[in-house]
Amino acid sequence: MATLTRDEARARAGLLEVHTYAIDLDLTRGEDTFASTTTVRFSTREAAADTFIELRPHTLHRATLDGHDLDPGTLVDGRLPLTGLAAGPHELTVTADMPYSHTGEGMHRFTDPADGLTYLYSMCCMTDSPLVYAAFDQPDLKATFDVTVTAPEEWTVLGNGIATPVAGAPGRWRCATTPPISTYLMAVAAGPYHSVRTEHAGLPFGIHVRQSLAPYLDQDADEILGITRAVFDRYHEILDEPYPFDSYDQAFVPEFNAGAMENPGLVTLRDEYIYRSAVTDTQRQLRGVVIAHEMAHMWFGDLVTLRWWDDIWLNESFAEFMGYQVLADAVPRFTPWTEFAVDRKSWGYDADQRPTTHPVAPEPDGVPDTASAWLNFDGISYAKGASALRQLVTWLGDDTFLAGVNDHFARHRFGNATLADFIDAMARASGRDVHGWADAWLRTSGPDLLAPRVRETEEGWAVTLTHEGRRPHRLRLGVYDGARHRETLDVELGADEPAQEVTAGGHRPDLLIVNDGDLTYAKVRLDAPSWDTAQRVLSDLPDPLTRTVVWNAARDMVRDAELAPRAYLEAARRHLPAEPETAIVEGVLSFATGQIANRYLPTAAGRTEALDLLSDLAVDLLNRARETKDEAKQLIAVRTSIRCATTERPLREWLADDAIGGDPELRWQILYRLAALGATQEAEIRAEAERDPGAKGEEGAARCLAALPQEAAKAAAWDALFDPADVLSNYLFTATAQGFWQAEEAQLELLRPYVERYFPAAAGVATRRGHALAVAAAKAAFPHPFTEQATLTLAEAALREDLPAALHRKLTDETDDLRRALRVRSRS
Repeated sequence: MATLTRDEARARAGLLEVHTYAIDLDLTRGEDTFASTTTVRFSTREAAADTFIELRPHTLHRATLDGHDLDPGTLVDGRLPLTGLAAGPHELTVTADMPYSHTGEGMHRFTDPADGLTYLYSMCCMTDSPLVYAAFDQPDLKATFDVTVTAPEEWTVLGNGIATPVAGAPGRWRCATTPPISTYLMAVAAGPYHSVRTEHAGLPFGIHVRQSLAPYLDQDADEILGITRAVFDRYHEILDEPYPFDSYDQAFVPEFNAGAMENPGLVTLRDEYIYRSAVTDTQRQLRGVVIAHEMAHMWFGDLVTLRWWDDIWLNESFAEFMGYQVLADAVPRFTPWTEFAVDRKSWGYDADQRPTTHPVAPEPDGVPDTASAWLNFDGISYAKGASALRQLVTWLGDDTFLAGVNDHFARHRFGNATLADFIDAMARASGRDVHGWADAWLRTSGPDLLAPRVRETEEGWAVTLTHEGRRPHRLRLGVYDGARHRETLDVELGADEPAQEVTAGGHRPDLLIVNDGDLTYAKVRLDAPSWDTAQRVLSDLPDPLTRTVVWNAARDMVRDAELAPRAYLEAARRHLPAEPETAIVEGVLSFATGQIANRYLPTAAGRTEALDLLSDLAVDLLNRARETKDEAKQLIAVRTSIRCATTERPLREWLADDAIGGDPELRWQILYRLAALGATQEAEIRAEAERDPGAKGEEGAARCLAALPQEAAKAAAWDALFDPADVLSNYLFTATAQGFWQAEEAQLELLRPYVERYFPAAAGVATRRGHALAVAAAKAAFPHPFTEQATLTLAEAALREDLPAALHRKLTDETDDLRRALRVRSRS
């Protein structure tokens, strides 16, 4: 497949105006391919023009341009040439058989092992429209879409516009014509979906899942629809432009690569958001954030769309920011900014400190083609970009920010826009130098560092706030006596200001917190007395965002080898049982178990000691949660106990506990840990898969079987992952890879021969299977337990080879994380 370059897209946009796509899909042809006929009407602005349309078919049957047949043999690397075009209107019709996907790209086909029913959905983002239909596949060639689908009679069909059965044609559906949208937003879902439908604000709303998840959707339908209605109403309170499409469907689909996709009128979401087991309030809140995020895209991305992929922040940073803010406004029981601070923001900080960091809004030349654009869907474009917008709102104020947003939408509705267009709107609304702000915040990479130096003065005390970086900051200094908040000092720090002194009266504070309230994006440090105080009073600090700032500072100090990992664990042991915010408990435990216990401690004995400490913490957390009847914290405690168990006995006790042993997800977690410890056998795993015969059971079994410390089990898992037959779906590949590598000392020698084999094997699967599997091969299948110089040497050698772009990017990230872990270990 040829990669579309920015220069090619610019030239084609200058040449063409695309009017309509008429797409006819026949989904009744079999299990391997479906029929796709595309008729696209477009005009050229000059005579004797040459261009191309993209298509990646299984078989191209026929292509006719203005009634004349084109040679199918000219289709090369996914491009069908259109040559010698006269100025004026044209009509192109392309008929092809298209391949079904099992990697979440193009038209994904899934057969549910629970009941044998089949479901389809399209995923056209970012370059995969040509796997479904013939397309001038770039975001600034918008057109209207008329989609017709033939499906088995018992199926439901969903699309961007309201889908209705065609009278007299069983199994035939027609979707209402869309307004002008980009090619990557065209969407179809088809199958025997279970649906819950309602109407709100005069529009049909629907939520849809496969039949085997119907009971779980039904039990949560009121919550999902309630959040959907609430955020829909909030968007209409703050935005002048009404919702721009004719319906709002949310299809929770299987084996989805992303969290969700913002197709106009038909949002697709991963069906893990339909909970079949106990979940925490943070998980429910995160589902709400995703709902609000995708609805934000109806304006930020769908109504007004980026011109080229250098501006993905105009989509993702805005949807991220608005998703959190609108959910906080619309659903008062949720506190999403706390979860953002402790989880999403850490994702951004980590990405921003790797060699692959990039500006939130790169220069156009920094994204020369679609392959490079794919790489920027990361913690920078989402979390850092949202943090930058939060800082912009702090600077401009809510009303001014929204005035600029509404101006932007009014000027570019159903069109395309750039960073410059948005900044112009903000400058008009505010009268301020937003262009300078944007250069400092959006065109630069890496986090700033803010650190205090506190001293006593004759009048009281003073702090010198040092600033490493190039961005202006509006932030707060929190002043505390023990855990009691004394005062807040507002600071405005200039972009080129290396330090600023702030003076205050009274005695020197016990605790000074830079960026209290988490309004800006920067690494922060605590001075030594403040850190000493924080270790005593952290869980008693009154504001959860204050506590997240302290926890993030501690996390960052561990990663920078400035704080011993053991000190972080001891702080967690001391404070998490009394921590009231579920999101903080989960975030801290995730870092403690995932990074500290499994990567940052230099010896096996140190790892065991850490797991024992975390197990003790879980017991304390569970006892307190039972006293307060806090079901979410009880669940977190149980999950932590399972994850950190070092012997079989507590796991068997959990499995026998009626409250735990009846929960399918917890049962798989227990069995997975038993497998890693060598305390179960294949027969028990197979029996559990029969007990839980659906997709999650299939994934759980794959993960557990791969985790068994047996030569035959490892060989079978390796063959399934990397055999050229490529039989695993994207989800089964990830589950198998997760199970394969285990940090248990008893597994390391069994796994060691595979470390060297991993790097060429990952290159092979990435080359054969494309972007989604390249990412999975780099992230899930990387040999994380081998935090050793030898692994680093192999990784660095692999990166000198010619690798697919997605694999190279993710391997670079994993290699840098390995390098960092080695530094932390060397100083522990």
